[in-house]
Amino acid sequence: MPYQLLADAILVLHLLLAGFVVLGFALILLGIWARWSWVHNRIFRMTHLIVMGIIVTQAWLGRLCPLTVWENELREKAGQSGYAETFVQHWLQKILFYEAEPWVFAVIYTIFGSAVLICWAAVKPREKS
Repeated sequence: MPYQLLADAILVLHLLLAGFVVLGFALILLGIWARWSWVHNRIFRMTHLIVMGIIVTQAWLGRLCPLTVWENELREKAGQSGYAETFVQHWLQKILFYEAEPWVFAVIYTIFGSAVLICWAAVKPREKS
């Protein structure tokens, strides 16, 4: 079984999810300013809010993201210890992961999550956009 390939695919998915959270929020703010109607899309906004809520909850509970756990398990099954040097893994690891104490991430995620929640309350989504 191609465990390394699956681990790389999970890393890409993880990066896409992080991009959805960060870029999605930036686009919501820009869309409010530019009066884009799609920023009121209920499904998009609810999905964004739920994903951010999961991230904040995991951080405060001291739990790793399930995608991180799954990727690490697959890398171990592939016979890799820690960080293996595939192209995808090398560059995405540098972009997505960095060293800091867990409480730092909990605070950052909480601040960002609070901003998402404030934006939700200030600019309500609508059923149809």
